[in-house]
Amino acid sequence: MLAVLNRQERLCEGETRLRKAITRERARPAASSNGHRSASLKAVILAGGFGTRLAEQTELRPKPMVEIGGRPILWHILKHFARYGHREFLIALGYRGDDIKKYFLERTNLSGDMTVRLRKNQLERHSGEIDDWTIHLCETGIETNTGGRVRRLEPLLKGHTFLLTYGDGVADVDLERLVEFHKMRGKLVTVTAVRPPARFGGLIFEGDLVARFTEKPQIGEGWINGGYMAVEPGAFRYLTNDGCSLEADALEQLAADRQLAAYRHDGFWQCMDTLRDKRQLEEMWQSGAAPWKVWEGQ
Repeated sequence: MLAVLNRQERLCEGETRLRKAITRERARPAASSNGHRSASLKAVILAGGFGTRLAEQTELRPKPMVEIGGRPILWHILKHFARYGHREFLIALGYRGDDIKKYFLERTNLSGDMTVRLRKNQLERHSGEIDDWTIHLCETGIETNTGGRVRRLEPLLKGHTFLLTYGDGVADVDLERLVEFHKMRGKLVTVTAVRPPARFGGLIFEGDLVARFTEKPQIGEGWINGGYMAVEPGAFRYLTNDGCSLEADALEQLAADRQLAAYRHDGFWQCMDTLRDKRQLEEMWQSGAAPWKVWEGQ
């Protein structure tokens, strides 16, 4: 009898500990699939520019559709956001926006195996890897400026904090830390400050002789706006019309009003402004050591 009672007491104690553990877990913030514990935010991607500096690639397609490793750079950017649990995207379209629409329609409809029964005009889809993303493809005008494009998306953002970046730059920015930094500073906008890669290597002298060459460093080049911003709804009052520049108008005024914080990112960042940039990113991807690939799998 005593053994039975002891066993019952242990079961009760175990059940009590289990209930306490469940209560603690329910009290914790929801975790994203990658283990990070932060709320999912909508992400705005500016994808409407003409990409004139990359004319070799953008005459027939918008810059976000220029491929790295057989996938548009836009796909690489979305994979980065999804890695941190942010899977709802508002893509601001402009120049050749239909090409971006077609890409996502074809990716959805043509992914994986399928069986076509011609006589019956039937299509049966089988297994296929489809990303769990919600994508709003928003026409924001051919000539609309960057700030105007964001302004047009205000009704879809419904008064919440959101993320914002450009559709032509990749990085290994820790978005978890960016959002935490933004919340701590309490400003309307936080930009990710990056050091642009130097275009040329350096020379180290010993007298009149060259001792050695140096690599092309990112340090010492000064800080620039690298995109990957966190934005509060109050920033919309700085976006006045379609001609508003996000950079020259809104961000400069936010800085003057001391409402612009900078999250310093010392890691990898690279925009794709020229054919040289495109080739460099392709080489990194093909080497299997692309610094911006922070997700697992393809």
